[in-house]
Amino acid sequence: MSSQLSGVLTALATPFAPDGEIDEKTLRRLVDRSVDGGVDGVVACGSTGEFAALTGAERRHLVETVVDQTAGRVPVVAQTGALSTREAVELSRHAEAAGASVLMVVAPYYEPLTLDETLRYLRTVADAVELPIMLYNLPGATGVNLAPDTVGQLAREVENIRYIKDTSADMAQAGQLIHRHGDVISTFVGWDSLLLTSIAEGAAGVMAGTANVLPAELVSVHRALVSGELDRARAEWSRIHPLMDAIMSAPFIQAVKSALDAAGLPVGDPREPLVALDSDTAERIAALVRALPRSTEGNR
Repeated sequence: MSSQLSGVLTALATPFAPDGEIDEKTLRRLVDRSVDGGVDGVVACGSTGEFAALTGAERRHLVETVVDQTAGRVPVVAQTGALSTREAVELSRHAEAAGASVLMVVAPYYEPLTLDETLRYLRTVADAVELPIMLYNLPGATGVNLAPDTVGQLAREVENIRYIKDTSADMAQAGQLIHRHGDVISTFVGWDSLLLTSIAEGAAGVMAGTANVLPAELVSVHRALVSGELDRARAEWSRIHPLMDAIMSAPFIQAVKSALDAAGLPVGDPREPLVALDSDTAERIAALVRALPRSTEGNR
């Protein structure tokens, strides 16, 4: 299907000041870093953004700030899933009014739901708004995997369900989404180290927390792939893979924040109960950031 949303989307980190509050000034700089790096969209209140540790008021403020800072330069995807259907609807309606382009909806992630309960929740949220919906398949947190045929059926039944972010790390599943149901839903793979594989497979795009750190580099790999320059894409991917692998092999949110710090954009520690990386891991990531080749460019 022809889809408006495609390419590299940055799952924005949420910067915190020393007092633990959201650091709005740094958040705006972080948005600009991704936009200037050529990404095709930014995501507010995703998992990399520690949404589960934010209050409802903070989530609303964060979405408003990101929409304001992008100023229409790229689409804003707002993650509005919550522990209750009522809260998810309220957050979704707020994000729609605030100017988000797409709503990403994760299922409740505490009390395990049945598949029928999960689908009822997703339909209710989608029916409450007019914006396109991106399903957020995160089975490691929700306990429910949205199988490709289930996703395809749901997209055929609910007009504004148009995208899925699949964070199962299962490329066989992603391939089924792409090839069986690409006529009704666009697949974004939400596992950073699968960027090369997923774009080559035909995914609409990728959603990556590492794009906070490597926006231009990931965009350049993506552009090479869609242009058919596989050798260039593989060469550029090989240059950044050591850093990608180090971040993916560590606690992810902390690793992204540590890498940003090493890149000269301190975003503070994660919000407790998460704690910062141990010093050895942080230094290993910092050394890879410092050694990162600067030859690739990700111009739009």
